[in-house]
Amino acid sequence: MSLQDQIMTSMKEAMKAKNQTALTALRAVKSAILMAKTESSAASELTEEQELKLLQKQVKQRKDSAAIFLEQGREDLATPELAEAEIIAQFLPEAMSEEDIEKIVVQVIESTGANGMKDMGRVMGVVSKQLAGQADGKTISTIVKSKLI
Repeated sequence: MSLQDQIMTSMKEAMKAKNQTALTALRAVKSAILMAKTESSAASELTEEQELKLLQKQVKQRKDSAAIFLEQGREDLATPELAEAEIIAQFLPEAMSEEDIEKIVVQVIESTGANGMKDMGRVMGVVSKQLAGQADGKTISTIVKSKLI
């Protein structure tokens, strides 16, 4: 079942359950998928990697918005954003633990021969491709920095 089909099924369930938060989040994802499809006119279907990036972007946007709202003391606006992020995150593969990410980072550093911050971009590129959809870029970046210093 494609991501779009899963989203549509979940939207129907949210409508039946009258879950407005889920419905709002799912409609936003559906809209983002349609926008991505029209932007890439060469391919009518998105690849799995493109779908994962799209979902990660949607989750990150909501978490960033919630963080801003919390900084401003607007918990009433942050709560729905976090709830929507959780709903969208259900469609992402299970995130890896920091220990597992750290093991992969160490392997990549050893295999590429990286030995300082000047090699961070090269290490980040390889690790990000390996962990696509399984780890947050910020987490990867933090671990890479700690290993390269």
